Amino acid sequence: MSEIVKVTISLHRNLISLADMLARERNTSRSGAIAIVLQELAEERERLAMIEGYKAMAEQHREFAAMTLPLANEVLPEWK
Repeated sequence: MSEIVKVTISLHRNLISLADMLARERNTSRSGAIAIVLQELAEERERLAMIEGYKAMAEQHREFAAMTLPLANEVLPEWK
């Protein structure tokens, strides 16, 4: 269960204007708009980390296939 914690932050006036604009667009409060933006940022960071992880896994799988294919061809020549 998530717990909402009240915090006080200082932001440049331009960022407050942006937060107010986003709040109006999304029909929420300033705090809600900031929370939405932070959640979207967290999701994007997770998505990018997953992309990097899958790329690394793909490279490992390519290396494994390159290593084992010659062995498989020796053991199972009919699969060529």
